[in-house]
Amino acid sequence: MVINLLSDTVTKPSAGMLEAMMAAEVGDDVFGEDPSVNDLQTLAASMFGHEAALFCPSGTMTNQIGISMHTSPLDEVICDHYSHVYQYETGGYAYNARVAMNLIKGEHGKITADQIQAHIRPDYDWLPKSSLVVLENSCNKGGGSYYTIDEIKPIHHLCRKHGLKLHLDGARLFNVLVETEESTEEVGSLFDSISICLSKGLGAPVGSLLIGSAADIKKARRLRKVMGGGMRQAGYLAAAGIYALNNHIPQLKVDNDRAKTIAAHLRNLQKVTAIRPVKTNILIFSVAAGARVPSILSEMKAGGVVASQFGPSEIRFVTHREIQDHHMDQIFQVCRSCLS
Repeated sequence: MVINLLSDTVTKPSAGMLEAMMAAEVGDDVFGEDPSVNDLQTLAASMFGHEAALFCPSGTMTNQIGISMHTSPLDEVICDHYSHVYQYETGGYAYNARVAMNLIKGEHGKITADQIQAHIRPDYDWLPKSSLVVLENSCNKGGGSYYTIDEIKPIHHLCRKHGLKLHLDGARLFNVLVETEESTEEVGSLFDSISICLSKGLGAPVGSLLIGSAADIKKARRLRKVMGGGMRQAGYLAAAGIYALNNHIPQLKVDNDRAKTIAAHLRNLQKVTAIRPVKTNILIFSVAAGARVPSILSEMKAGGVVASQFGPSEIRFVTHREIQDHHMDQIFQVCRSCLS
């Protein structure tokens, strides 16, 4: 049996989700006539207390649309240097929105209001205009670290004071909320726009949502179209998203707990030199200088556990709904064999 810890993107639809997809009522979403897409967008917007939402093929697209709709060319985005919008979206901020990045070195991907304040540009002709702040919650490259509502509030107030828009890359936001027990409405009240992913831990096959005001989402529809994201009978996919939001969120707490359990096991292994704090379902650990990560990963794969290199001496595990209790012993056994 192969246990896939590469990412929570490897999840597949549950039986109930497949039934919902096959029963979906569909139309042409480019004309706004797909009832299942419309229902998903209404559900997501209401969950976060916003006016509207937009269903898109990917989280990269929702983030890129969010950046484009909040900025103008020659502006800049303030974010942590670990942010997905900077690290893993092919420089789309420059290609799509023609903006620059003003990077902050935070702690495990998290930045503070004081740090943002220090990075806001003065209004000079020869400088880009600071116009948008992007937070990632949880932060992938930060090891699944997360912001609490109390940590976000000062950033929200600072952005309001300086006329900056605030966007949340919330690809794994629900992994955070099952830990903090904070509400989607609380989160929604602090951001101008929010991106959530349906195809990671929530288990849908495809799709992300951009949530915001009616005016912003109207603009976002045009940006989605020019990026090639207009879909036709997308309701079959939207039905998966509706099912995920209504049924799969509680499972994320189990996924988070399994990551913490694996981390506790790794602490006793000789080749493991450091483990980043495990807050959600992402586990990043370092191996001893003499240990070659590709060799370790190859040995793990031979034992039936697949994971990814996440730096010269780091390995990443991501737990998800496909990992069950009976898989844990195999994970422990392979880790002992390859990391002792």
